[in-house]
Amino acid sequence: MSETTNRRDFLSAAGVAAASVCVGSAMPLPAQEQKKKQTQLLQAAPKKEGTVNQNDLAICDTHQHLWDLTKFKLPWLKGDEVQKINRSFLMSDYLKLIGTHKVVKTVYMEVNVDPKQQTAEAEYVLDLCGKKDNPMCGAIIGGSPQSAEFAKYMQPFATNARINGVRTVLHDPDRPKGMCLEKTFVENVKRLGDMGKSFDLCMRPEEIGDGAKLGELCPKTTLVVDHCGNMPVHSEDKALRAAWMKGMTAAAARPNTFCKISGIIVTAKPDAWKTSDLEPNISFCLETFGIDRCFFGGDWPVCTLTAPLADWISAFKAIVKHMPLDWQKKLFHDNAVRVYKVAAK
Repeated sequence: MSETTNRRDFLSAAGVAAASVCVGSAMPLPAQEQKKKQTQLLQAAPKKEGTVNQNDLAICDTHQHLWDLTKFKLPWLKGDEVQKINRSFLMSDYLKLIGTHKVVKTVYMEVNVDPKQQTAEAEYVLDLCGKKDNPMCGAIIGGSPQSAEFAKYMQPFATNARINGVRTVLHDPDRPKGMCLEKTFVENVKRLGDMGKSFDLCMRPEEIGDGAKLGELCPKTTLVVDHCGNMPVHSEDKALRAAWMKGMTAAAARPNTFCKISGIIVTAKPDAWKTSDLEPNISFCLETFGIDRCFFGGDWPVCTLTAPLADWISAFKAIVKHMPLDWQKKLFHDNAVRVYKVAAK
């Protein structure tokens, strides 16, 4: 894999066949050492009696994509590697595909529409938030903090409690390294903090360190690292993994920065992935950020490039099944509601 990752590289990484690596080192850990780390993580957990019934876990899905191609243009869907999802995906589709999982709240995640349609996109999801027939309670809308017009764009949404934050994808080909540290960008992310809104970091794994610097420059703004920092689960690129781990550690050192356990399934091998492929990266994130600063995101329908949404949720549940109930509640629901300030319907 190349040293840089754009949207198409990231999505197509699911087809890369390579050995998985374990947490705690740029090289795979011996099985004994990996087991020791997992044991240490569990020993730090509060002790609770009984077995967790995961079927009863309430879920707040903080990364729900929807797109209606009769209303919006998504230029990135032209790529050959995403033709499987080059169609409309609506709330009615999502509700049919969550299976037996107890999704009680969702937070919409912007879908990189044509910038001219960002206001219309926000209005579209606000309408969904206002309806009782679906679980959507809030939204991370698209926006362009790099633009001098950002403050004007955000003005209609500044006091709307359903607008929880903003994201602009930073790993697109036209987004240079370091863009999030440019003066206008930083000032606008600070402005989001003043509004009580968050900013999601969706960036190349080797550039997570820039996200950590942004967190330092904008201490009053909540930042959320999407997709475990976009590190492909099968990558054998030692330099890339080392840079990702260094960046994630730096980001975790900022108290205003959180980690979303999402998107990771897309980098696994379609039709040939195992839960164990996902566990090293997820465990590293949980160990690095701590249980109070991580939460779940579905990334539907992008996740379906590798696996159905219900299967991805089941895989994450399997990885954390030995954790106490309090911790699982935090990961699947409580942390998300707290960090994103998700209001009930």
